[in-house]
Amino acid sequence: MVTAEFSPYVKTGGLADAVSALSRELRRSGDDVRVLLPFHGSIQECWRRDMRPLPSPFSVHLGGEHWGRIHELVEADGLRVYFLEHHQFFDRWRPYDDGYRGYEDNPQRFAFLCRAAVDLADFLDWTPDVFHCHDWMAALVPVYLETVARRGRLCSTASLLTIHNIAHQGYADRSLLSWAGLPDWLYCQDKLEACGGVNVLKGGLYFANKLTTVSPTYAQEIRGAEFGCGLQDVLQFRGGDLIGVLNGIDCELWNPATDSHIAAHYDSKCWDGKWICKDELRRSCGLEIRPSVPLFGVVARLHWQKGLDILADALPWILNDMNLQFILLGAGDGQLEEHFRALARAFPGRVAVHIGYDETFAHRIVAGCDFFFMPSRFEPCGLSQLYSLRYGTLPIVRSTGGLRDTVRHYDERTGEGTGFFFNDLTPSALHGTAGWACHSYHNRPDHINAMIRQAMDLNFSWKASAGRYRDCYRWALGAKR
Repeated sequence: MVTAEFSPYVKTGGLADAVSALSRELRRSGDDVRVLLPFHGSIQECWRRDMRPLPSPFSVHLGGEHWGRIHELVEADGLRVYFLEHHQFFDRWRPYDDGYRGYEDNPQRFAFLCRAAVDLADFLDWTPDVFHCHDWMAALVPVYLETVARRGRLCSTASLLTIHNIAHQGYADRSLLSWAGLPDWLYCQDKLEACGGVNVLKGGLYFANKLTTVSPTYAQEIRGAEFGCGLQDVLQFRGGDLIGVLNGIDCELWNPATDSHIAAHYDSKCWDGKWICKDELRRSCGLEIRPSVPLFGVVARLHWQKGLDILADALPWILNDMNLQFILLGAGDGQLEEHFRALARAFPGRVAVHIGYDETFAHRIVAGCDFFFMPSRFEPCGLSQLYSLRYGTLPIVRSTGGLRDTVRHYDERTGEGTGFFFNDLTPSALHGTAGWACHSYHNRPDHINAMIRQAMDLNFSWKASAGRYRDCYRWALGAKR
């Protein structure tokens, strides 16, 4: 596994959770899984104490010779995690940006990671069957395997590239090729060239033996202009090698029957503990204790992709027209942060806003709310709706990507379903769908209870998805050999 982040050591979003849960599920099944990620400056001392520096300096063969160091951490189940140390590139608190914009040397930083992944095989005297590369940060690994590392130890090693979010592609100046030690003939339209520069993800899409993305619907969406972010032609060209594999979740970590973060435990047979969690959440956030009022929640990055600007516009209308409460945990866009803070000031006792991220608090929101907003403009898979379903918190989602694959739309004739869909990303659509959820909560409690039970009985463990990835690894090996 080649990745920029990996839970619990470094995490900025769902990528870290997805890669770590898949790796551990494969390891539990007996596969020899090893993970390479940067030794980010934000990695806490409690993890550093468990690492062992490998004995000799590590040479990375780019356009010139660069040096790093490998630290190894062996987890209890035998999973080996390698941390690539390079102070100039990785000793930073934030993995990708300074809080305002991406680091200018991100292309060089992650080219160093990719070449290090290839050189690590010789350093460890270990030959992997497959490199599983995650997002643009690891997308040069397939390029190296099919060019400068085509012969030698890795001549039969395959590559699988997973697109977690195609909106992030890794643009760089043409000079990146010589810096990274890659041949200049790669600078052409059907390789890495894009808009007069280099597109790192585009190169990975051309050279990887197989491609996956994190839900079947997203695998179809990104082949079109609306969601392809300029790479739709490449993905249509590689369409026969593009497979949608739905993400799973860590069902031991996210389990309302055993979760140490929440006020009371519960399951699909008896969820009385959920109401205790709801009251405790209200008390801790300064919301009025009103048992008959539904509580709506959000845990998300405050980013354009998540559609929270539309939710922020709709909330005053929703709060004025409906008897509900709202709680948000997130950080990101400064204007959105202030917009939500202003809503909390305007609706005291009804709106609580916490800027930042706190794992414990995220669990408490997912357990204590009745409904969970996810008004995403696009959503490759989404994990928050999977967590909320597991905890009996019904999602209100836009019908896109993985949200469409994981949430079943409520049928008010039968009570079947696990959440509420809307199509148009407008304040009016959010207002109408929130009103539908509130009406059902007050007037059809038997349907709401049936939906909670159906949601909590769903199985989103990584077991099935890991089996699907094993098939993808075999297909990649077949294509390579």
